This record gives sequence, structure tokens and C-alpha cells, in this order.
Amino acid sequence: MTTKSNATSGNAAKNAAIQAAGITGQDAIALLTADHREVSEMFKQFEELSDRAKASKQKLVQKICNELIAHTQIEEEIFYPAVREDVKDSDDMVDEAVVEHQAAKDLIKQLQEMDPDEDLYDAKVKVLGEEIEHHVKEEEEEMFKQAKKSGLDMVALGQEMAQRKQEILSTL
Repeated sequence: MTTKSNATSGNAAKNAAIQAAGITGQDAIALLTADHREVSEMFKQFEELSDRAKASKQKLVQKICNELIAHTQIEEEIFYPAVREDVKDSDDMVDEAVVEHQAAKDLIKQLQEMDPDEDLYDAKVKVLGEEIEHHVKEEEEEMFKQAKKSGLDMVALGQEMAQRKQEILSTL
């Protein structure tokens, strides 16, 4: 029986983790777009909940917050630096996206510290959803189009982002 080197075992483990997460070959933009659709759907689900569904609202808001935390982090750690480096004249666009992330993070923090019975809870969820909708539209219509044209290796970026997202979600 032959044994693999530690490096080979490490790569095999990494590849197995990527495959287990169902992310092999998914490019960065496909990953981010899928995240956008998933969170959008969760905001719609929230809107459909009755005022009495406090526990369901809180559980759904926590899921929304966790997804947004992971999503913004992989964009800021991996995607935005790649865009900033490889997309011509992207600094202003990336800077604006980072500022929009900070606004969302501020609302996320507030929501995580609130109870669904508190005043403005539903309003803050709605505003967060609207901010995210605006942010997504700009990313998908501007940043993603420019990134696709830049020659970035979207599959490699996607795999790195997917792995990092799984790491982040496992800590939340």
C-alpha cells in the first residue's frame, strides 16, 4: 500500500471539500449571482410572514444575515481585490461597493442585536433588502460585466471563494 505525501493529501482534502460543497467548476460570477438570488428569495419569504410569526422571522433574518456576512466577506477578501487589480478604472466602482457593504453590515449588526418584537425590526429588514437589491443591480449590471471582459480566471476565483465561504459559514 502506498501513502500519499502530505501535500497531495492536503490537495485531495481541499478538492474533496470543494466537491462536497457542490462547487467544482463554478465560476466566481455564477457563485455570487446564486448568492444574490438566494438572499433575494429569503427577503421575499420574510415579507410573506405574518406579524405573529416572530420566531420564524428571527430565524430567517439570522439566515439572511449569515449569508450576507459570508457573501460580503468573500467579495471583499477575494473578488474585489481581483477586480481592482485586473479591471481597468475599477477603483471607484469597487470603493462604492465596499461602502454599500458597510451600510449593510451596520444594519445586520443592529438586526442581530434586536428582537422581532422591537419597533423598527421589520422596517430595518425591509431597508436592508432594498439596499441589497440596489447593490446587486449595480454589481450585476456593471462590475460583473467588466470583470467578465477582463480575462480574470473566474473558475479559479470561484473555487477559492466557495471554499472561503464554507469556512466562514462554519464559524457563524
